[in-house]
Amino acid sequence: MRELSNIARQTVKRWLIMDEKIATNVFWQDGVVTRQDRISLLRQKGLTIWFTGLSGSGKTTLAIALEQELLSEGILSYRLDGDNMRFGINKNLGFSLEDRKENIRRVGEVSKVLADAGIIALSSFISPYRADRDSVRELHDSAGICFLEVHVDCALEIAEARDPKGLYKKARLGEIKNFTGIDDPYEVPLNADIHLHSDSMSVSQEVLVIMAYLRQNNLYVPKSSLSEKG
Repeated sequence: MRELSNIARQTVKRWLIMDEKIATNVFWQDGVVTRQDRISLLRQKGLTIWFTGLSGSGKTTLAIALEQELLSEGILSYRLDGDNMRFGINKNLGFSLEDRKENIRRVGEVSKVLADAGIIALSSFISPYRADRDSVRELHDSAGICFLEVHVDCALEIAEARDPKGLYKKARLGEIKNFTGIDDPYEVPLNADIHLHSDSMSVSQEVLVIMAYLRQNNLYVPKSSLSEKG
C-alpha cells in the first residue's frame, strides 16, 4: 500500500511538472503582421473545432468529410488527428493519465497556433477528461480565438461493434490497458457547442449541422460570396 502511495505521489508530481513553465529568460516577441492582417489575406477567420468522443465514434471520419466541405467553399482548414500526432510531436507519450494530459495540452497549443494563423483547425481527439478540454478552451479564450467543442456522441456498444482498429477487442482481452470506455473513463461534455449523435446520424448530416452552426454564428464566409461582391 505504501509503495502504491509513493507511485501515486510521483505520478502527481510528474503531472504538475509537465504542466508548468520551467523555461527562464524567455520573452514573447510580437511581430508587425497582425492576426487581422492574416484574416484580410486569407479572407477567413481562424478557429478550432475540437471533436471529442469515444474511439470508434466517428471523429476522424467526420473531420475528413468536413475538411472536404470547407475546401469546396474555399475555406482553408487542417486536420490534427489523435493517431497522426503520435507519429510526431507526441510520439514520446503513452496513455497514462499524465501523458494523456500532456498530449491534449500540446495539441491545444498547436490548434491555437493554426487558428491564430487564420486556419480552421479540425482537432480529433478522444480527450476523455473534461478538465483537459476545458484547459484548451481557456487557452483559446485567453488569446481571443474561437473554440468549438463538438461532442461526437456514440453509444459504447455501437462504437465497440464498429471497432475499426480492433482496439476494443484487445482491451476486452486485457492486451490494452487504460482504454477509454473499458477500463478508463470518458467524461462527457456538459456544455458542448455542438452535440452530434453519430450512432443515429449520417456523416453528411453531421457536416450539415456543423456548417449551419458556422454560418449562423458568422464564423466563416464562403469565398464564392466574396467574389460575387467584387
